[in-house]
Amino acid sequence: METGLTAWTRRPAQATRDAATRAWTRARPMMGRHRWFLIVFGLGALLRAITMVGYRPALWFPDSYTYIVTVFHPRPDLVRPAGYSLFLKLLQPFHSFGAVTAVQHLLGLATGVLVYVAARRATRRVPTWAATPAAAPVLLDAYQIELEHLLVSDALFSFLVVAAVVLAIRRELTWRTALAIGLLLACASLTRTVGQPLIVVLGAWLLLRRRIALAGIMAAAALLPVLAYGGWFHATYDRVGIVGANGVFLYARTMSFADCARMEPPADLAVLCDPRPARDRPPSQEYIWAKDSPLVKLPGITFSRANDELAGRFAMLAIRSQPLDYAGSVLSELTRTFTLGRPVYPDAEIYGYYEFPVNPPGPPGRYPAQVGAEFAQKYEKGAIGTDIVEPFAGWMRAYQDVARLPGAVLLAILLVPPVVAIRRRTYQGAWLLPWSTAWVLLIVPPAVAEFDYRYTLPAVPLACLAAALCSRPVP
Repeated sequence: METGLTAWTRRPAQATRDAATRAWTRARPMMGRHRWFLIVFGLGALLRAITMVGYRPALWFPDSYTYIVTVFHPRPDLVRPAGYSLFLKLLQPFHSFGAVTAVQHLLGLATGVLVYVAARRATRRVPTWAATPAAAPVLLDAYQIELEHLLVSDALFSFLVVAAVVLAIRRELTWRTALAIGLLLACASLTRTVGQPLIVVLGAWLLLRRRIALAGIMAAAALLPVLAYGGWFHATYDRVGIVGANGVFLYARTMSFADCARMEPPADLAVLCDPRPARDRPPSQEYIWAKDSPLVKLPGITFSRANDELAGRFAMLAIRSQPLDYAGSVLSELTRTFTLGRPVYPDAEIYGYYEFPVNPPGPPGRYPAQVGAEFAQKYEKGAIGTDIVEPFAGWMRAYQDVARLPGAVLLAILLVPPVVAIRRRTYQGAWLLPWSTAWVLLIVPPAVAEFDYRYTLPAVPLACLAAALCSRPVP
C-alpha cells in the first residue's frame, strides 16, 4: 500500500511528465509545419559543433590581433572601428576564444533564423519551400561557417545588418522599431565602415513607405552613436571621422589604373606614383602594407593624418582624371564576386585564411601582430593557437570542398527579384530593401578598397531573402 509520503514525492514527477506531454503536444504541429527548416538548422548546428571540436578554440586572421589590442587599450583604431573589440570585451570574462567563436556561430545560426522568419512572415504568403532554401546558404555554406570561426568582425556585422533589414520590412512599424533599426545600424557601422551607407539605404526605404517621422527617429538613433564615436576619434587623433584610413585605402584602389602621365600630379603627389604599367602591378592591398609601396616609404606611419590626406588627394585626382578607368576597375573587381569557381585572390596567403587548414597556422610575423599575440595570451589567460583535431577537422575540409554557394549562383539569385518585378509590372515590395542592401554590400568594398571573398558573405542572406520574398503568389 502506497504511503502518503511516497504519493507526495511522486506528484511532482507526474506533474513534470504531464507538463512535458502538453508542451510536446503544442509544439508538434509547429515542428511539422517547419520540419524542413528544422532539418537544415539542425545540420547547420551540427556542422558548427564539428568545427568547434576540430579547430580549437578558433582560427586567426591578421586583423584579429589588432582587435585584441584595442580590448586592452580602449581607443579608436586608425584602420577599423572598435565595435568588434567591444564585442570581444563583453566576452572577456570567459577568458576563452572558444566562447567567442561559439557566440559567433550562434550569431550565424540566428541570422539563418531571421531570414527564414522574415521570408515566412513579411508578406504572410511566402511558402515554406521558398523560405527554407533562403536560409540554407547562411546555415550550410562551409565558407560561412569557417568565417564564423575566424576572430574577425564579419559574423557580428552580418547579424546586425540582417536584423535591421528584417525589422524594416515588417508590415507594422512603430517608433520603437525605428529606434531598434537605427541602433542596429549604428552598431553595424561601428563594426565595419561599410555599414554607414546602409543608414541612407534604410532611411530611403522608410521614406518610400511614407514613414517620414520613423525615418527621422531611425536616422537619429543611427547617427548619434556614430557621431559620439567620431567625437572620441577626434579627441584622440585631432582628426574628423571614425577611422583614419579612407584616403589610404582609396589610394590603393586607384593604383590598379592610375597613370601619372595622364594625371599630371603636382610634385607633392607625384611621390605616390608607380612607374610600372598597370598590368604589372601587384594587388591593391600591397600598396597599403608592402615595404616597397610609395606610400609606405613616406616618413611617419602609413595612416598618419598627413599621409592619409596625401593619399586621398592622389586618389581623387586619379578618379577625376580617369573616371572610365576607375569605373572599369571597380566593375572588374566586382565581377570576381560572380565567378563560378573560386580562383586564388588577392594572394595565396589571404586566400588561405578562408580555408579550413590542414596544419596549425604559424605564429604572427609582423611586429604589430606579435604585440597583439601577447595581449591574446592575456585575454585567454594561457597559450593561444589552433589545435587541429582529426577526424573532425578533416570532415570540415572535405565538406568545404563541395558545400559553398558559387558566385554565379549568387548572381542568379540577385537577378530573380528584378526579373519577377518586370514580369509582374510591380516594382515595389518587401524584396526591394534586402536586394538593394545586398548590392551596396557587394559594390562598396571594390569601389573603395578591393574585392575580398569574405566581403561577399554578408550579402548572401539578404540576396536570398529578396528572392524568397518575390516567390510569393500574386495577391
